[in-house]
Amino acid sequence: MTSVRLEMITKRFGQTTAVDCVDLEINSGELFFLLGPSGCGKSTLLRLIAGLLEPTEGRIHFNGQDVTKLDTQHRNAVMVFQSYALWPHMSVRQNVRFGLDVRGLPRDAQEARVDDVLKLVQMDQLAQRKPNQLSGGQQQRVALARALAVKPDCLLLDEPLSNLDAKLRNEMRTEIRRICKKTGATTIYVTHDQKEALSIADRIAVMDRGRIAQVGTPAELYHRPASRFVAEFIGQTNVISGRVLEQEHGVVRLQTALGRVMALSDRTLPEQVTIVIRPEQMRIVRSVNGSPDPDASIGKNRFTGKPIENTFLGESSEHLVEVDGANVRVIASPAMVNVPSQLTIEFEPESVVVLRE
Repeated sequence: MTSVRLEMITKRFGQTTAVDCVDLEINSGELFFLLGPSGCGKSTLLRLIAGLLEPTEGRIHFNGQDVTKLDTQHRNAVMVFQSYALWPHMSVRQNVRFGLDVRGLPRDAQEARVDDVLKLVQMDQLAQRKPNQLSGGQQQRVALARALAVKPDCLLLDEPLSNLDAKLRNEMRTEIRRICKKTGATTIYVTHDQKEALSIADRIAVMDRGRIAQVGTPAELYHRPASRFVAEFIGQTNVISGRVLEQEHGVVRLQTALGRVMALSDRTLPEQVTIVIRPEQMRIVRSVNGSPDPDASIGKNRFTGKPIENTFLGESSEHLVEVDGANVRVIASPAMVNVPSQLTIEFEPESVVVLRE
């Protein structure tokens, strides 16, 4: 297994800076995601790690060894592209064996290794088929098997599920995590799909305009974003400007467009801040004998507003609620079918993330 360290990596194309002073540590055997919008530099960074591009500035280390000047083969980094890049005239087995053949491995060893990886990706029963006889998901498995066959020090995946339909993408997410963890390969995975990253990553680096905005586990990024950009990019969220009225013993009282909000924070905050609250962390107060339970709001933030948009989602429902001219999005579970003209919502102080911006 291989650890990867990037030191002040910068890549410029003429006057355009695609990757800007990136410092990053990726642990051995980690399934690490580079996540961000189109044009943020994530695919360029992946190609720099692969050795397909050379950085303008900075150094790349594999297991402490400087590989910045080494080509892809000599740093043993293998990339799986969006297009799969399978040879159409070769069978599944021949495609998987191709890299081993190039490396001059003895034929008996080649066959044994091909057998192993085809079983790993559950394609051993289709080994004699040609790529055009396979589904998109099966082709993706073959591309993954071909990369794993050479026992890469670093496996690099560039939006590998982008060509698949939604149902197949969901199935392949689980499969890719299973396969990567089974092999123990250090895997760096590029995507712009937040759910894809949140569902299978060990850790994620969120990129914005060539820089790293935040690195953390899926739960850390989702529940404790470090900036407004990260909060808004990962999942739905309510973002509201606020003014700090009082901060004492970790409790913050703020004036917002909703009204007075209580939050928790150990950091010293400026007067003007931004608060972030996830829709599913808000609760619609259901009526008890025709009126909201008065005791439910003790120690919580509670507001009443008018629902202006209601969306039934099956197991839950989503409501856009206007509170004193400010709109907040709330998810109710179980779903509300008969929505009243007024909704009372509440949320815990610990559910409020206070950002210094």
